[in-house]
Amino acid sequence: MEAVQIVLDKKLLQAADRAARRTKLNRSALVREALREHLRRMEARASEERDREGYSRQPQAHDESQRWEAEAAWPAE
Repeated sequence: MEAVQIVLDKKLLQAADRAARRTKLNRSALVREALREHLRRMEARASEERDREGYSRQPQAHDESQRWEAEAAWPAE
């Protein structure tokens, strides 16, 4: 692992320390976990955006979307 230095304002640092105590992680582990989650969410958003762009360039035919609806297994309410 590499050591890095980051600058946080006092309130954010205090909140991070409280969260670290609650989750029984040290500050570094909490920041690593938060950064991994943030990067995962960014990648998911980028993937969704690529899908949106692809569908906007080549939209589904009406009958194709109905076929997939028929295949979907929706939970009973």
